[in-house]
Amino acid sequence: MATTDATPGTGTVPVVESVDAGVSGPATLGRREARVIWLLLAAAFVAILNETTMGVAIPHLIIDLGITAVAAQWLTTAFMLTMAVVIPITGFLLQRFTTRAMFVAAMGLFSAGTLLALIAPGFEVLIVARVVQALGTAIMMPLLMTTIMNVVPGHSRGRMMGRVSIVISLAPAIGPTLSGFLLDTLSWRWIFGIVLPIALVSLVVGARWIHNLGETTRAPIDVPSVVLSALGFGGIVYGLSQIGGAESGGTGADAAAANAMAQVSLIVSLSIGGVALALFVWRQLRLQRKDDALLDLRVFRSANFSLSIAQMAVMSFAFFGAITVLPLYLQSVHGLKALEAGLIVLPGSLAMGLAGPVIGRIYDRWGTRVLLVPGAIVTSALLWVYTTLDASTPVWFIAVAQTVLSIGLALSFTPLFTASLASLQPRFYSYGSAVLGTVQQVAGAAGIALLITVMSAASSGGGSGALSASGTQAAFLIAAIVSLPLIVGAFLIRKPEDAPQGTAIH
Repeated sequence: MATTDATPGTGTVPVVESVDAGVSGPATLGRREARVIWLLLAAAFVAILNETTMGVAIPHLIIDLGITAVAAQWLTTAFMLTMAVVIPITGFLLQRFTTRAMFVAAMGLFSAGTLLALIAPGFEVLIVARVVQALGTAIMMPLLMTTIMNVVPGHSRGRMMGRVSIVISLAPAIGPTLSGFLLDTLSWRWIFGIVLPIALVSLVVGARWIHNLGETTRAPIDVPSVVLSALGFGGIVYGLSQIGGAESGGTGADAAAANAMAQVSLIVSLSIGGVALALFVWRQLRLQRKDDALLDLRVFRSANFSLSIAQMAVMSFAFFGAITVLPLYLQSVHGLKALEAGLIVLPGSLAMGLAGPVIGRIYDRWGTRVLLVPGAIVTSALLWVYTTLDASTPVWFIAVAQTVLSIGLALSFTPLFTASLASLQPRFYSYGSAVLGTVQQVAGAAGIALLITVMSAASSGGGSGALSASGTQAAFLIAAIVSLPLIVGAFLIRKPEDAPQGTAIH
C-alpha cells in the first residue's frame, strides 16, 4: 500500500509501506537527505575516533600530570559511563527535538569538550572535558541510525548501513594508531589538537546545511526514568569497569587494600545497577501504555529485532574484547610498541570498513543468511584459532588472522544494523537506535572487562602483573565459547522483506 508523508523542510515525500515487511521509507533518496547523512557520517567518525585515543596515552598522562594509573583510567571510565547514561535517553531526545538541533547539540558539546581537553591545565579539568566529549558522542550514532532509517529507501538501507560500518570499524582502529604516532612524535595534547579543527568544521557545515527530518513530539520527559536509567546503565558499566581492578594482582598491603576496595565497588555498583535497571524497565512498561516512555520497550515485541540485538550483543562482546586483548598480547608477549601493535590490527579494520558498502549491497539483494551464516562461522573459528596464540606465533600470521576475523565481523554488523531497525515501525526507529547503542556499549564494556580480567588472572609471573601467552589463550577461550551461539542465531534472523506472507515484523 502506498501513501504520502509530509516532513518539515522536505515537502511531500513518497512513502512505501508494507505490512508484511514492516518497512517504510521514501521511494528515493534526495540530494538534500544524502548530504545530511554524509555530514552525520563524518561527524560520527570524528566522535568515535576520539573515543579510543586515550588508552594508549595513559602512560604519558601519568608522567605529565603526576597522577596514578588508577586515576588515569578514569579518563576512559568517565567517557564510558557518560555514554552508558546518555545513550538510553537519546530515543526520547530524537523524538522531542529536531535533526538540526540534535546535531548542533552533539557536535557543539563534542567540540567544547575537545577544546577544553586541549587546554586542560590538570587532570580534573581533563576528566570534565572527557565527560563533555562523551555527551556529544552518545547522541551522534543514534541520530545517524535514526536519520538513515527515516530517509533512506528500504531497498537501499543495506548499502547505507555498510557505510556506517566503515565508521564503527575504522574509527576505533585508527584511534590508537593515530594516538601512538602523535605520542611518539609530539605530545598527548595533539590528540585533541588534531581532532578539534575537524570537529569545528563539521559543526559549522552541519549547522548550515543540515535540515530537519521528520516530526517532533511534545511529550514531557519523565525525570524518575532519567534517574533510574543513569543509575541502572551507569552502575552496570562502572561495575564492569571495576572487574579488572578487583583482580589486578600485585603484592603488599597497599595492593591488597586496593583489590578489596575494587571488589566492594564492583559488588555495590552491579547491585545498584541491577536494581535500578529492573525498576527502569518496570516504569517504561507502565509509561509506554500512554506513549510517555523514555525508552519504549515495545521494540522487543519484534522477534526479529530481539534476535538481532542478542546477536549484536555477542558480536560486540567478542569484537571489543578482542581488539583490546590482542594489542596487549602483542606488546606484552612479543614486545612490540603501542604504535606497532596498532599497525598490526589496522589492516583488519581497513578491510572491515572497505567491505562494508559491498556487504550492504549483498544484503539489499540477497538478505541476511548469505552474510550472517558465513560471518558467524568465520568469527567463531578465528576466535578458536586465537586460543592457540603463544610467544612463537609469527606476527604476520596474527595480522592475517585479524584481517580474516574483521571480515567475518563485517559480514555480521551491517545486516544486523539494518535488519534490526527495519523490523520496527517508523515511530520506534529512535528507540530502536537507542537500544542498539546501549547494547553495544554495555556488551563492549563486558567483553573488555571479562577478557582483560581472565587474561590477567591466567597470566604467569605471580604477582608481577605481567601478561603472558597463557593468559591470552584463556581470554580468547572465553570469547570463543561465547561466540558459538552466533552460528545458531545467524539462521534465525531475517531481512524484514523476507518475512513469510501475512506475518508482520513490528
